[in-house]
Amino acid sequence: MHMSLGDLKELLVSNSHGINEEYTRIFHGRGNTYEGYRFLTVDSVDKVLFAVLFEPCDEEDAIVSILRDFFCAEGKWEALVVQQRYLPSSPSSVIEGEFPNETYAIENGLKYRINFLNAQNIGFFPDMKLGREFVRDHAQGKKVLNLFSYTCSFSVAAISGGAVSVVNVDMNKNVLSVGRENHRLNALDTKKVEFMPYNILKSWSRIRKEGPYDLIIIDPPSFQKGSFAATSDYEKIIRRLHEFAAEECIVLSALNAPELNSGFIKTLFCDNAPEFRYVERLKNLDSFPEKEEERSLKNLVFKKEP
Repeated sequence: MHMSLGDLKELLVSNSHGINEEYTRIFHGRGNTYEGYRFLTVDSVDKVLFAVLFEPCDEEDAIVSILRDFFCAEGKWEALVVQQRYLPSSPSSVIEGEFPNETYAIENGLKYRINFLNAQNIGFFPDMKLGREFVRDHAQGKKVLNLFSYTCSFSVAAISGGAVSVVNVDMNKNVLSVGRENHRLNALDTKKVEFMPYNILKSWSRIRKEGPYDLIIIDPPSFQKGSFAATSDYEKIIRRLHEFAAEECIVLSALNAPELNSGFIKTLFCDNAPEFRYVERLKNLDSFPEKEEERSLKNLVFKKEP
């Protein structure tokens, strides 16, 4: 769809109908469905209207002006924040209003701590909503392993869904600290939750010790310099699954690299963990339209055959 600035304004208005405190993507240009606006996303996050510019563009001032007018006309938020992701350190600026004392990502009644002003990623990935719902719906009575846990949103979903225990593994201690806070925010019992600040690829014996696990989540970054590259390292995880998977283990295997399709993951399981049967690919949210589906988030479910 070819778009003008006027079209953008109309889309923002139409997509904001019925918005409440829940995290909502109002405009998703990243999926190439809106020609010329791949560099822009706009989210409603609790009391904040949050826009991200991923690339510099000649129309940036005009886009910010449209966002300012939209913010003022709607009157639904306390602050308009714009992040220039393309600049070093990805600075965010409060363009209108006053930044609230407390702002959360709210999803299905659960709260997650976020940080707009001091980080490239705010601490929450909204496109994973249906993945978190899957984990919550399948966690009852299960021991859960959450690899590349980041701020532990899967863990929050699992514990709220009745998981017996969750082990979160991420080499970044800071995001695990946010993860602890996310459990406390939702009055969830952290006695059932473990936070391991380890490099997953070097910590198999420690991870195995807490198993076997009934539900395993693998949600790595596509590429993290010096620690993980999906093209070469994902296979190392799949190859090890048999060491810590319970008899009827379910695996949610996520991949957000646009250049790798779902066949990449299916082949890894077929070649390295043939005891796991492919079950389904979870749907993605309609609010994250993608011109080429295989370039979008891929959440694949596998189940171990007893």
